[in-house]
Amino acid sequence: MSIDSLRRSARATVSGLPGGFWWLWLSTLVNRTGAFVLTFLSLYLTQELGHSAWFAGLVVALHGLGGVAGSPLGGYLTDRWGRRPTMVSMHLAAATCALLLAFVTSAWGIATVVLLMGVAMQGVRPSINASIADMVPAHEVRRAYALNYWALNLGFAIAAIGGGAAIVLGYRTLFLVDATATALCALIVFLRLPETRPEAKVDQATGETVAEEKVGVLTVLRDAPFRTLVLLNLLVCVVFTAPWIGLPLTMAGEGLAPSAYGVVIAVNGVVIVAFQLLVNKVTDKRSPAMLLTVSSLLFALGTGATALAGTSLAFAATVVVWTIGEMVHVPTNAAATARLAPEHARGRYQGVMGMSWAVAGFVAPIGAGWIVDGPGPDVLWIACAVIGVVAAVGYQTRLRSALAEAEEDVPAPVVADTARPAEEKVSSSASPSGS
Repeated sequence: MSIDSLRRSARATVSGLPGGFWWLWLSTLVNRTGAFVLTFLSLYLTQELGHSAWFAGLVVALHGLGGVAGSPLGGYLTDRWGRRPTMVSMHLAAATCALLLAFVTSAWGIATVVLLMGVAMQGVRPSINASIADMVPAHEVRRAYALNYWALNLGFAIAAIGGGAAIVLGYRTLFLVDATATALCALIVFLRLPETRPEAKVDQATGETVAEEKVGVLTVLRDAPFRTLVLLNLLVCVVFTAPWIGLPLTMAGEGLAPSAYGVVIAVNGVVIVAFQLLVNKVTDKRSPAMLLTVSSLLFALGTGATALAGTSLAFAATVVVWTIGEMVHVPTNAAATARLAPEHARGRYQGVMGMSWAVAGFVAPIGAGWIVDGPGPDVLWIACAVIGVVAAVGYQTRLRSALAEAEEDVPAPVVADTARPAEEKVSSSASPSGS
């Protein structure tokens, strides 16, 4: 493939999206570039403050528990208060928590701050996802989510490398940098991102505002196709989360050094940063049900094969397989959520979907640790494979028609101005947007 064809392919991948999206994309990159807290929190608690590994695990679980509450809260505020103010307030709350962690040293204080940080960090996601769905043409939504996810992982990779190098300055310095980056992210959103919440509909005959149906968490869960999507996503999230606890324990059981795990798990970020745009190109215009099915099978294959691995290279290969599943699943699931959600309730639908990620983030680490200590790691990986296959069957048998109908409702693309490269759109509208 020539340089010109590569350039055209890259331009096609990022072109045609509004300038507001690129400000949101930039804020995501800035935010994640400074995301040091969760990466180094367990080391800070055990090595710097002398707490036990059990306490460190509990604190990380509290972050996930905070997300269970933060996601529906963020969804409610997104629809009632607005996308932009919800993003700004949640980012500032997360920045404040990172700042407090640099100075709070008591066990109860740290646990409380991390719990609140979980609320804030998960609470911002519904507003980001809803804002993307508001700004981006419906036929481009999945690509936009994929690009934003790429920015998140690019920022995280930079944070992991930079944080590891800068740790000589002390953990508190890293937390201060995290607080600064998150506050800068809030500033970008405040200054450059327009409010995208849809305006209330007006009756053309009377000129009066049409009252929208009130939507709460229970209302969202009564939407059968969406409820199925949430439950199947929960299964996939459990499989996705298990390796982050089970893999280092499994590798240690095979006699591999902790440094070997660091190299193996880094493959996840490297693959996403290097190949997310290519995966976007390959999966573009594919059926959502098919993509979700394939991604679930990749999760099942990658995690299941971990039971057969015994060397660092073999473990790295399994990570590559489920990472490809991750690259396909995350943007497709977010786009499916946006398409199933009523326009006036996008925040609450995204909030309920976010709960499935938060619940998995709380339950899966505990379950994975228990299984490894009890029945053994092979049981964990076989269970993950079975769960992944069950999710794949569910997507095909329970959601294929509903997602196909949602795709049919997507307006046909309008040919106008979409050929302009993203950088031109950024400059003409003011520039990018992130989270």
